[in-house]
Amino acid sequence: MARLRDVVVDCRHPASLARFWAAALDGYAVAPYDEAELTRLREQGVEDPEDDPTVLVEGGPVRLWFQRVPERKVVKNRLHLDLEADDPDAEIARLVGLGARVWRTHDDWVTLLDPEGNEFCLFQR
Repeated sequence: MARLRDVVVDCRHPASLARFWAAALDGYAVAPYDEAELTRLREQGVEDPEDDPTVLVEGGPVRLWFQRVPERKVVKNRLHLDLEADDPDAEIARLVGLGARVWRTHDDWVTLLDPEGNEFCLFQR
């Protein structure tokens, strides 16, 4: 039986979007860059981790990978994350402070957009 290992997000700037999601999710962080990883990037012509074409966010049961793609998001996501919080209003304010935008408000949840326009939902826990 297969198990979920990663959720991969196509994006324009992996480093900044990875930082947003690492800050948005409890217990997650951008994976550290050790010397071996920095060497691997330099061998690919990437001198600065800010320009890394693939950035890993880890800390929970499922890892998040952010990978650079040339095209911008133009239509609704085919897959999105559902989050929950004890105090949704405070969490919405926190997420907006990180760079999210409120997109739609529903009776039982709010749909937000991350800094690159990817939809995600927030529910009351």
